[in-house]
Amino acid sequence: MAFPKIELHVHLEGTVRARTLLQIARRNGVRLPADSVEGLAALYEFRDFSHFLEVWLLTTGALRTGRDFRQVVADYAAEAASYGAVYVEAIFTPAEPVGRGVGWDEVFTGYCDGAQQAAELHGVQVRLTPDIPRSYPPEAAELTARYAVTYRDRGVVGLGLGGPELEYPPEPYAGVFALAREGGLGSVPHAGEVAGPASIRSALDALAAARIRHGIRAVGDPGLVAELARRGVVLDVCPISNLRTGAVASLDEHPLWALVAAGIPCSVSTDDPAMFGDRPGHRLRGSQATRGVRARLLPGRAARCAVRPADQGRAPAGRRGVRLGRANSRAGRRPGTSGRCSMSTRPGRSAGRPGRDDQARSNRSRFITLTHAATKSFTNFSFASSLA
Repeated sequence: MAFPKIELHVHLEGTVRARTLLQIARRNGVRLPADSVEGLAALYEFRDFSHFLEVWLLTTGALRTGRDFRQVVADYAAEAASYGAVYVEAIFTPAEPVGRGVGWDEVFTGYCDGAQQAAELHGVQVRLTPDIPRSYPPEAAELTARYAVTYRDRGVVGLGLGGPELEYPPEPYAGVFALAREGGLGSVPHAGEVAGPASIRSALDALAAARIRHGIRAVGDPGLVAELARRGVVLDVCPISNLRTGAVASLDEHPLWALVAAGIPCSVSTDDPAMFGDRPGHRLRGSQATRGVRARLLPGRAARCAVRPADQGRAPAGRRGVRLGRANSRAGRRPGTSGRCSMSTRPGRSAGRPGRDDQARSNRSRFITLTHAATKSFTNFSFASSLA
């Protein structure tokens, strides 16, 4: 049995496949650096993180209308559903299209409409966490936070911080993150991807981060590792992204295993799957780091680690029911959590329908209860990522 999958760290602009990007660019009369699928693919051979950001800005500039934003969400929901995803906590950067003349409301409405379509058409629940781009003026940061709070009732659940962290530390954004928290949103900044442990500490202290996106540089500070484990701060890790941007030299050298071994709960996500040629887990299989993480996910540890980055989340033969049962009971007893979560059935399925659908719903419910206690996402059914 393959487990339902959840993604907590994916940029919607980075989910647009080359063919769709060309279609949208032509529809909007936008010139891209290449005019073929093959040409765009060649652009995605990144030299380093700075080169990745350059390509990101060149390609995402094609997104100009509410129709574009809505299509991006719905298209990725269809892709995510094909590998078993039931929940996606997605990132978008509204200040970028606003800087090209698109209205704030058009951007937010487009993405929120797309999230609604994702549930209606594909049975995938999408929640949104807009990012503040670090290199933009302070007024863009404040407006991002204010509009995020305004659209909270339409599926916006958190506020993020992205972009070049070496040049732009978190402290100047403390005020806008406080505004977002007062408005009921969670804090999910990027930190510790290319900058060191100090960036993560600043995100925790200045932004009151509930989760850290990336966070892999924590391994350079044993005291920080111990603090993250003690506090149960979830790191939303993206191994393939880190490999493609040059943040790590190889998957075998990736810090994920060391972080999990230290007791830090981690989720595994794709980050920018169209740009990195990734989908959950398919390129992690076989690495030493992956085998190590999978080996740790024995009964009683699954709810703590919340990572299954190999083999589509399947437990070793003969242990599946045991792992679910034991981890489920422990998850339900962790302090501060109820261990209970609700989940709507997919369109067209009757809540009272017997047989195979009942079993599928039961499996999903057990999985959600298992992972609810292991992470802090910002919805009524909150759960950690199991993406491979």
